[in-house]
Amino acid sequence: MAIAATVLGSATEPMVPALLKPLLDRGFKTDGNLDIWLVPFFLMLLFGARGLTAFVAQFGLARVTNLGLQKLRAAMFDKLLSAKLALFTDQSSSAIANTVVYEVQNGSHLLVNAVMRLARDVLSVLALVAYLLYLNWKLTLVVGLMFPAVIVVVRVLSKRLYRLTKESQRATDELAYVVEENVLAHRDVRLHGAQTVQAGRFHLLSVSLRNLSMKSTVTHAGMSALTQLMAAAALSAVISIALIQSAQGATTVGSFVAFITAMLLLIAPIKSLSDAATPITRGLAALERGVHLLDLIEDESSGSFKLARASGDIRFEGVSLRYKDDAAAALQDISLRVQPGETVAIVGTSGSGKSSLVNLLPRFRDPNAGQILLDGVPLQDWNLGALRSQIAFVSQHVVMLNDSIASNVALGQQLDRQKVITCLQAANLEKFIAELPQGIDTLLGHNAMQLSGGQRQRLAIARALYKDAPILILDEATSALDTESEQAVQQAIERLTLSRTSLIIAHRLSTIQHADRILMLDGGRLIESGTHAQLLAQGGAYSHLYKLGFSNDDAKSQSNTMS
Repeated sequence: MAIAATVLGSATEPMVPALLKPLLDRGFKTDGNLDIWLVPFFLMLLFGARGLTAFVAQFGLARVTNLGLQKLRAAMFDKLLSAKLALFTDQSSSAIANTVVYEVQNGSHLLVNAVMRLARDVLSVLALVAYLLYLNWKLTLVVGLMFPAVIVVVRVLSKRLYRLTKESQRATDELAYVVEENVLAHRDVRLHGAQTVQAGRFHLLSVSLRNLSMKSTVTHAGMSALTQLMAAAALSAVISIALIQSAQGATTVGSFVAFITAMLLLIAPIKSLSDAATPITRGLAALERGVHLLDLIEDESSGSFKLARASGDIRFEGVSLRYKDDAAAALQDISLRVQPGETVAIVGTSGSGKSSLVNLLPRFRDPNAGQILLDGVPLQDWNLGALRSQIAFVSQHVVMLNDSIASNVALGQQLDRQKVITCLQAANLEKFIAELPQGIDTLLGHNAMQLSGGQRQRLAIARALYKDAPILILDEATSALDTESEQAVQQAIERLTLSRTSLIIAHRLSTIQHADRILMLDGGRLIESGTHAQLLAQGGAYSHLYKLGFSNDDAKSQSNTMS
């Protein structure tokens, strides 16, 4: 519809000067020629048709653009849900959100509208040039001399516009990232009085973005001005030659006015053709981001092996992990086996590789060397969804969605309200939920920021209880709890670990002293393994860590309990 309407509308472009020719040549003569009175009627009919075609073209274009944008956004969001996790470390969340929400929208509207306008203007130019050739081919050749110059100007300045647009995108991402950082770290910025420094960062990036925008404006305006100047030069030459021809009697007044009118009508689409370079360049640069996300970012690899419920037999065989080629190894040659139903605590100083080890199980990362097997099957051979369905993960960094408490607890699974309540009770949240006016239907808001750290941690534990997976990973799951809450949650954890393979990272003795086995990591290596009593008796690294940290935490816990 849009294409057909554009073709029809452009075809009517020469009809205005065509109607002027007989009007001027015969309309002001007193020879009783009545057919000339049809000109006003045809003029009204002409502009009515042009208005209708313009409406149809705009409607059809808007429908196509918005349907395409909807599909593109859906494809990009699906890519975010399946992309390798390196995407989220290589790009900031503000840059990703900017691409999915704003860049593709602006790019698609700019590009599609510019291309359609470009098509309309090209058709209009062709129609007008054809009419000019019909009227006076010699004068039309003079007009034709302008086109090569216009093409050169547009080509050269379009390249500059593309480069400036890409630089503006990067500057916009940097500016959005500063905003994102200061939103996330608003307390620390105020606590340390860093507002002036952060305002300075924002100001410098704002000035850089402003300068790039002004350079783009100058380039665009210069392109338009040069195009109009060349068009004016061609028009001046045509008028001069036409006056000479008129003086020699080679042309009529109607032909002269029709030619000049067609020339004037030709300037507008030629100027528009040069102006189209800006939105096309910006639209292409914006949509390139979406195309890059869809075509160049790899999906997570997935095997085909599926199992309804694994037994929880985990084996690490010579596993090593390095986050960057030039960085130190996070894990080095780790070999161990965790029996089904065994509870294994993982301890070590900060940076020893504890979190790196457990993050390999759900394949948040893949090892650089060695392999990990679940129930005798390498993790790469497992279907990714089936693998992750076997694991409940409670991290020290709890993330909640802006949804109800019930939906957050039953995340990704069918909602069973009674089961949600049971899990919340087991996580020691029964009293808290009872005080809420909407109970488990209460909306948590942005990342549940109105809740305390302990409440958010216990919600994460309730989520793990709800999932009821055969493998449980607790990464500092009780770090944000007070002593009383910790004792209640610890009972829930002990019930949760029954008949499950459990990997627990913790610094508190109360969390790990009942583990079947304790693994001591240091510098990414497994240096000790045994029960709490065995490792204390060895007098090695675990015993030293216990004396420095665990005993103090345990003493504080006992003191708080007694008080």
